[in-house]
Amino acid sequence: MSYFSYQNGVLYAEHVSLAEIARRFGTPTYIYSKAALLDNFAAYDNACKKHNRDSNSALVCYSVKSNSNLAVLNLLGKQGSGFDIVSGGELLRVLAAGGDPHKVIFSGVGKTREEMRLALSHDILCFNVESIPELQRLNEVAKELGKRAPVSLRVNPNVDAKTHPYISTGLKENKFGVAYEDALPTYRTAASLPHIDVAGIDCHIGSQLLDDAPLLEALDKVIELIDRLAAENIVIHHLDIGGGIGITYADEQPVAVGDYLSRLFAKVDAWRAAKYQGAPIKVLFEPGRSIVGNAGILLTEVQYLKHGESKNFAVVDAAMNDLMRPAMYEAWHGVQAVVQHPASSQIYDVVGPVCESGDWLARSRELAIEPGDLLAIMSAGAYGMTMASNYNTRGRAEEVMVDGDRVYSIRKREAAADLFALESIPQFKE
Repeated sequence: MSYFSYQNGVLYAEHVSLAEIARRFGTPTYIYSKAALLDNFAAYDNACKKHNRDSNSALVCYSVKSNSNLAVLNLLGKQGSGFDIVSGGELLRVLAAGGDPHKVIFSGVGKTREEMRLALSHDILCFNVESIPELQRLNEVAKELGKRAPVSLRVNPNVDAKTHPYISTGLKENKFGVAYEDALPTYRTAASLPHIDVAGIDCHIGSQLLDDAPLLEALDKVIELIDRLAAENIVIHHLDIGGGIGITYADEQPVAVGDYLSRLFAKVDAWRAAKYQGAPIKVLFEPGRSIVGNAGILLTEVQYLKHGESKNFAVVDAAMNDLMRPAMYEAWHGVQAVVQHPASSQIYDVVGPVCESGDWLARSRELAIEPGDLLAIMSAGAYGMTMASNYNTRGRAEEVMVDGDRVYSIRKREAAADLFALESIPQFKE
C-alpha cells in the first residue's frame, strides 16, 4: 500500500494534500503517516503471532535512534513495542512517551556510569554489553545501587552484511560487539561477577539488508555459541537477533519481514526441538528503518532554479542539516513534485542553501518544476530528523503526523532564538 500518492495531480499523505500541509506548517517539514507506522510494525507483530509467539516468547524492540519523536514512540508503545536504546537520553524519551522500561534493551559501546545508573533505576529489560571493561563498570554501578544488572553480550559474528560500510556492524574491523572467538571467555567473566545476571545473547550485523541470508548465517553462529555456553551451565534466556531489514528507496527489493521471520523461527524451533526438547527461548528483534523509513517524507520548497553550463540546480529550503544521509552516505532518496504541471522537464541536482558543496539531497533527477513549487523527498522517516543539526544556525524542521484526513504537529519548528538560548557572553575583566 502507498501512503503517499497522487490524487488529481497533487501528492497526498493518506487523505491530506501536501500542499495544504505546506500552507499550514511551512517548509521544510517532516511528514509521517500513522497508518504506515502501524502497518509496518504489524508486519513484525503479525509474523510473531503467526508462529505462536506471544509477548513472553517474542518481543519487537523498536530502534529509537531511527526516529525518536515522542509521538512515534507513543504510537508504537501502545502496540506493545519494546525499545532498543543507545543513550540515556533515548531512555528518557521512551519514558516521556509512556513506554515500558521493562521492555527496554540498552545497546551501544560507550555507556557512562550515569547512563547505567539511570537504566538500573528503571529496571530495564537488559543491557547489551560490548566489552569486558563495560561489564566490569556495570558490575560496580549495580553494586553501588544494590542491584543485579541483566546482560546480554553483543557478539560480533564476523558476517558480511553486504551493505554500506558505515552501517555495517558485524565484521572484525567494526567497533561493535565482542569478537566471536572471545565470546565464551567473556561470558565466563560475566557469569563470575556478583552483580551481573547473564540473561541473553545479542547480535546485530548492520542496516539496510535486502537479503536475510547474512542474518540467518549470523543466527547459526549465535546458536552454536549458545550450545557451547549451555555445556558450561551458562543458561541463555533470550536471543536478540538485532534488526537491519532494508526498505525500498529506489528499486531495491528487500526481503519481506514475514518471510524472514518465518525462516528464522523455523530454524530456532528445529534447533530447540533437537537440542532442548522443544524448550522455548525468547526471541528479540531491533527493527528501525523497516518501520519508519517509508512512513515519512521531507517536504521542501524550490527557491531558485539555477542553470549552469554543465549542471542545473534546484535550490530548495531543506538542506544537509535537515537530511544528512545523502551527504554522509551518498544515499539515494526519491524526489517527487507535489503538484504535477505541464512545465517541460529538465535534469536537476536538488541542493540546499548550506555553505558546503556536500549540501545536496538528490542528483541528476528529471523534474518539471518552477520556483515556488514543492518537492517531497521520499523515504525520509528513518535517520532524517534524528540526525538533523543546526549547522549554519538553521532551526530544525517541523514534524507532523497524518492520521487519515487530520494532521497533528508533533514537533514545532525551531526559531533562531531557540538555537542560542543556552549560550552566554561572559563579562571579562578589562
